[in-house]
Amino acid sequence: MTVTFRNSGHSPVRSGTVTFGTHVIGALGVDWATIESTVGLPAPIGAGQKKVKTWPVCVDAWRVPLGMHVETRDVSVKWE
Repeated sequence: MTVTFRNSGHSPVRSGTVTFGTHVIGALGVDWATIESTVGLPAPIGAGQKKVKTWPVCVDAWRVPLGMHVETRDVSVKWE
């Protein structure tokens, strides 16, 4: 998952967390489960700057039965 972070504020962001919501989708499109994973924000991000970061998002094989697939649909950020 590649995410671009932009700091539109006037002071640097020094820390925070990023939470990904990866959905397990059934063969008929039904959303069976959401698996959350949290990683550290690629800080510091200076005022007016941007930073691009890529993470692997993994789900245990037993959570994705045959015929199902995963999609990371949700990303939230908590700035500290």
